This record gives sequence, C-alpha cells and structure tokens, in this order.
Amino acid sequence: MDRRAFLGDVGRLGSAVLMTPSLERFVAPGPKAPEAIRVGIIGCGSVSGVYLPHLTKSPYVKVVSLCDRIPDRAERRGEQFGVAHRYPSIDAMLAGEPFDLLLTLTDMQEHGHLNRQALEAGKHVWSEKPLANTYAEGWRLLELAREKSLRIWGAPAVVTSPHFAFMSRQIQAGALGRVAAAHATYGHLGPTWSSFFYEEGGGSLPDLGVYNLTTLTGLLGPVRAVMAMTGVITPMRSIDDKGDVRVTAEDNAMVLMDHGGGTFSHVQCGFNYFDPHGHEGAGQDRATISLVGTHGAMQLIGYDWEPNGVDLASADHEAFERHVTDAEGYVWEQGASYVAECLATGKESLIRPEHALHVLEIIIAARESQSTGRRIPIESSFRWPVL
Repeated sequence: MDRRAFLGDVGRLGSAVLMTPSLERFVAPGPKAPEAIRVGIIGCGSVSGVYLPHLTKSPYVKVVSLCDRIPDRAERRGEQFGVAHRYPSIDAMLAGEPFDLLLTLTDMQEHGHLNRQALEAGKHVWSEKPLANTYAEGWRLLELAREKSLRIWGAPAVVTSPHFAFMSRQIQAGALGRVAAAHATYGHLGPTWSSFFYEEGGGSLPDLGVYNLTTLTGLLGPVRAVMAMTGVITPMRSIDDKGDVRVTAEDNAMVLMDHGGGTFSHVQCGFNYFDPHGHEGAGQDRATISLVGTHGAMQLIGYDWEPNGVDLASADHEAFERHVTDAEGYVWEQGASYVAECLATGKESLIRPEHALHVLEIIIAARESQSTGRRIPIESSFRWPVL
C-alpha cells in the first residue's frame, strides 16, 4: 500500500499526563487516528444528494471540493453541505484545492475520460457505474492506476452488505449443495430527470442490471460465456428538461450466464417494469434474487442495493427461514465512504476493480450477443470467492 493509500501513520502522544501533584506518568505509544481522506466530487445532481449525507458523517472523509458543469448545482450542494471549494470543470477542480479521492457521479457516458484525468493527476477514483464506457477503456484505466500506484473502484457496493456475506458463506459452506441455477430481476418505469439513461452509452444494463450482475458473479464466480436479448419497449421518453427524446439504448434486457461446471444464472432488467414500490424500491418484500441447488434454495428479499432479508431452506430444514433482517447500516450509497475508510486504515476492500470490469465485459457481451445472435465468451476474471 503506497503513501497516499495509507494516510494514517504511527505516532506518539506528545504530552505527559499529570497523575498526581508529585508523579508524572506518560501515555504509552499508540497509533494515531487515521487522517481523513480528502474527497472531491464531480457531478452534483441527484446522486450527490444521496452520497453527501453519508460521506459527511464518515470520520474517514473530508469533502473539500465539488464540481459540476452547471455551476449552480455545485453552489447549492456546497451551501447545503458546507463545502467551500466549487468548480465548473474537472480541469479547474484538479488545479484547485488538493484532494486524494475523486468521486465520479456524472452522466455515465462521461465516466471513462473523467476517471482517466483524475488518475493522470494522481488521484484515487471511486466511480459510479459503469467504471468506463467500454471494457478496453476500463482495463486501460486499471493499468494506469497500477502504473501510478493509485486505486480505482467502481460501483455498486453490493458485496459489502451483510446479506451478500450471509449468502456467500452459505454457498461456500455447501448449504445449497451444488448450485444449479440463479435468477435475478430489477426494474422500474424509468427515470425522467435526465436523458442519458436512454442515450448511447446508457441503458438498463449499466444502470440497473449491473447490481444483479455484480451480486450473482460475486456469489457464483466469474462468468465464462453470455447469451442475451436486448431491446427497446418504449421508443420515446419524456424528459423533465428536454421534452420527448428518442431511446437508443436498451430499456429491456435478458442475460443468460454460464459460470462453468453446469451452473447457469439469469438476469432481467428494464425501464418498463411496473413496481408498486417505485424507483426507490423501499419496503420491497418479495424475492428479487433466487438460487437453487441440490441440497437447498435461497432467496434475497428486497433488492440487492436495499436488502431486507435472506430466506433459506434445505433438505435438513425444508421450510424457508428468514435470516439477516438487520441491514446493519448498509446502504447502497456507502461505497465511496467504504473505500475511503480502506484508504485511510489500510483495510482490504471487498470491492475490487477487476470485478467491476468483469461485469462491464458481461454488459458489452450481452449487447454483442443481441446483435450477432451468438454465445459470447468472457475473457476476464476476478478473485473469487469475494469473502
């Protein structure tokens, strides 16, 4: 771990403690509290309004600067959260107040080049999904980070939830026997606050499917091949500040994955899914991820980004039993706070860039499968089990 990646150092308490009027005793040497990671945020739209409350409560984070191409948005967030330095461009931000970690919360089409600029300027990066706009671009970013002894991570943070940990450990312990199949679903009726979701480089796979793809690959291991169908259900969308726009990215997708050894999984996602819980998904009480094996079955209740429990049944206990009803503080927006803590303390992160790039390759392969009608091999991998 390089100097920037571990900002806390070991020191001594410099003052003596007077124990009695006639006797002094000195505090034994001990580690200092880790210094807070200085964070700069680019993209001050709706997502920043969820990230910032979590970040500003973290003892490992000091948000020092904000940036948005619409300056008023950065100004409003700065006033709201007490961040003094605000910039209209990434160039101005990188030349301004020093910081350690960039959070990229912009339109997804901008992520690749912004993340590259940050790395070139010597900054660590936490990027909202996707990490890059193509698989090749993503690997170039990771190689650049390694060359510069920097760290880069990509959302989502689903592998840090207690629900994921429980499910992974049950699988590794053999509670399901040999896992045969898994299914995941996530969708809503689509956002109206920006058109980038529906434009080239957007789509339901990098916005929605990415959660389930990350969870299932994290649970079952890297994917060897993909077959998929993607399409457009709603060809025109009404956007708040633009009116009607034409949809050019998939708003409906079905992805079938081969994890090897005969184990298959399936993800469906889209912007055309009626859900009484709405876009926020709060209070979802049905299973959105299910796995079945030779000895048992398991279901995640609620979405993997907002889980409410895990149901488990097996040959030893055939009725489903509810587990992990306490999220233990897990929220989907904790990813940046989590990696800042890892930088500050030296703790190893469960979120790894190789995993994010593997999921990005699956998304690209799904679109290739739709366009060619072929089964597409997957070349990348990541360290598995995740925990």
